[in-house]
Amino acid sequence: MSNNKRPEDMERITTPELAQKFIDEQIAALRAQIGDKKVILALSGGVDSSVTAALLIRAVGKQLTCVHVNHGLLRKGEPEQVVEVFRNQMDANLVYVDAVDRFLDKLAGVSEPEKKRKIIGAEFIRVFEEEARKLEGVGFLAQGTIYPDILESGPVKAHHNVGGLPEDLDFELVEPVKFLFKDEVRVVGSKLGLPDNMVFRQPFPGPGLGVRCIGAITRDRLEAVRESDAILREEFAKAGLEGKVWQYFTVVPDFKSTGVKDDKRTFEWPVIIRAVNTRDAMTATVEEVPYEILNKIVKRITTEVKGVNRVLYDLTPKPSATIEWE
Repeated sequence: MSNNKRPEDMERITTPELAQKFIDEQIAALRAQIGDKKVILALSGGVDSSVTAALLIRAVGKQLTCVHVNHGLLRKGEPEQVVEVFRNQMDANLVYVDAVDRFLDKLAGVSEPEKKRKIIGAEFIRVFEEEARKLEGVGFLAQGTIYPDILESGPVKAHHNVGGLPEDLDFELVEPVKFLFKDEVRVVGSKLGLPDNMVFRQPFPGPGLGVRCIGAITRDRLEAVRESDAILREEFAKAGLEGKVWQYFTVVPDFKSTGVKDDKRTFEWPVIIRAVNTRDAMTATVEEVPYEILNKIVKRITTEVKGVNRVLYDLTPKPSATIEWE
């Protein structure tokens, strides 16, 4: 659509009542735009694509096909949650693509961060295109574009990687939340009945855990990232830090150090914890996590995560560091 400017009189969505009004308006608009044609959506499981999917399910039901590509770089439990919420609970027409081997084989031996990002993005487009070509009568491509995406990068949501589809597919865009800010999307998501851990999910990079497995990705080190991240998120939730800290995650770099386990020397990876607060992601401060909580996380990671013998805490604000390591 040519109009990509938020209407000046558009009311901020801050309450369930305003969210319901928005939902009703969008359902009517989506039905008018789509008619009896079919829609395809790349469903990552993040809040933007999930809210877009939920809106479309309400509006056009089985005319929507959601494609969830598991590239092996998602957090623990995320692919299973997407299937449970959308296929089992919302009765969506969901295509699940297990592309783990395909992605990890392409990434083998690649250590340069930007090259990793390009491989992940290009392969995602190829997988999504293959699924799109299997369907007949698709006239629309739905995207979870939100207003900051338009302000920062134009109308195509590049980090969803569907902007590079071949021209012959010639889909018309459907972007029901493109005038919303992230906090508004969350209010709408809650009103649509999506689970809190999906609606309030912290920011997650497009290449997923691929940029937290520093250097060339290996399956065993990637698993160390996934498992340590799950422990960190679980312990932060128990300590009441979930929702209070803007973003927190683990990183596993491509080097090892000497340690001791069961009275034997080990040569294993460190896990680095990153926990930051920010308003706009342009600058960030480090969360001062109480030592008792960190100590519990250290004990769990070093005993439960295979191949790890150290846990470090990144104390560097942005600047001089960036939020992510790659």
